[in-house]
Amino acid sequence: MIYTNHSNIFKANLKEADLTGANLDEAKMKNIEKLVEFALQLVATETGVSLNYIQKVILRNSLLNNKKTYANIALENNYSESYIKFSVAPKLWQLLSEALGEKVNKTNLAALLEQRLEKFASFDNPQTTETTAAIKTAGFLRERYVLESPEGQVPLASSLYIERSTIEQTCYQEILQPHAFIRIFAPRNMGKTSLIARILDYGSSQNYHTVRLSLHHAGTQVFAQSSRFLRWFCSNVTQQLGLESRLNDFWDEDMGALINSTIYFQGYLLKELSNPIVLALDKVDQLFEYPEVASDFFVLLRSWYEETKDISVWQKLRVVMAHAVEVYIPLPTHRSPFNVGLAIELPTFSPEQVQDLAERHGLQLTKRELEQLMKLTDGFPYLIRLALYQSARLKIPVQTLLQDATRNTGIYQQHLQYQLWNLQQHPKLADAFGQVLTAPIELEIEVAFKLKSLGLVHIIDSQATVSCELYREYFRNYFS
Repeated sequence: MIYTNHSNIFKANLKEADLTGANLDEAKMKNIEKLVEFALQLVATETGVSLNYIQKVILRNSLLNNKKTYANIALENNYSESYIKFSVAPKLWQLLSEALGEKVNKTNLAALLEQRLEKFASFDNPQTTETTAAIKTAGFLRERYVLESPEGQVPLASSLYIERSTIEQTCYQEILQPHAFIRIFAPRNMGKTSLIARILDYGSSQNYHTVRLSLHHAGTQVFAQSSRFLRWFCSNVTQQLGLESRLNDFWDEDMGALINSTIYFQGYLLKELSNPIVLALDKVDQLFEYPEVASDFFVLLRSWYEETKDISVWQKLRVVMAHAVEVYIPLPTHRSPFNVGLAIELPTFSPEQVQDLAERHGLQLTKRELEQLMKLTDGFPYLIRLALYQSARLKIPVQTLLQDATRNTGIYQQHLQYQLWNLQQHPKLADAFGQVLTAPIELEIEVAFKLKSLGLVHIIDSQATVSCELYREYFRNYFS
């Protein structure tokens, strides 16, 4: 981050005779944006937290002193006023107070930021505008990069979550719609669960009820038959909504499990609650191993989606579904939930996002290191995060860590062995991947989709290719 004495420069500029009207407004806006950027950096460094979108909106409006109320901000950004007033804003002022070392409010915010910025600028090296080293030496900013394991979901409060362009905002707006049905698809370890957590958090901000079910948590006995699975499903949803289970009152064995589930949702759960429900189903590809149960459940979801068009009570149900394996179970087009709603395929990280994430780990990648990391991993989020985590934790340059990354002694050792174990458990997948290592090839659909779900291949024009150099080098040695 580059700091200069923005406050003094701004005050001096205002004395210039030609800074009037539009020029004056432009100068003020530039100063506000510099203060916003400085505040973001200060909070991130001092607290280890990156401000989210709506916190940034409140911060900017507070510095603009445009008299906008929390109600105005909530309305303009599709949030509830109570969420802004009692959750977002208090947390923002708490973080700013912690970062600046004294109580912060709307009235003193600009003055405190300008004062702190002047202190930083006084440490400027006459030969350069970069004062980061001086700031650290002076002790005004403490290095408090919070190292988090790359395993599992990125916590909601984490400063290490990287937003992907407009995907998050698109999902937030979608669940406001009565007909919402979001399908998130990406290979494993790409961030599906982390995105779901943020969609549910946004739903909570709208005073929606939220339910999150990961099908990996269901024991194998649950998948024995459709009726058993659907009772498990309805019971879990009921419990998370904090309602009393009335499953036996609505369950009639003569009606069949699909009809029973629909009647239970329509006649009890949706009727009982006045606000919408966001139902998030994570790792639904677990069902693909049980074709009969999967077929029944997916047909049920599609029928509920159709109900939202005409029956008002069903419009309270908003569904979010995530899976790593593309659908290879044959379903009639008009009965499949995989061709309706909003489809989201998560992309890999761009070089700019990787550099951003590196900085959040307290690292500054050289151009060569960035290129090497991108070539090796193709921007896969988990592989990127693991490299940056190990570099920051061990205090070893990324370039050094990558030297033996494709070997069993490198930083990806456990991950590569896990991928190898997956292939060993499924010889058909291993044989197919061995062929892909030789040259791009068209594979049997189910095999291709399973390899893609592991992140091992990309499918382009029906041709499977190795997804990144890490897998190419490691498995080339193994198969040879």
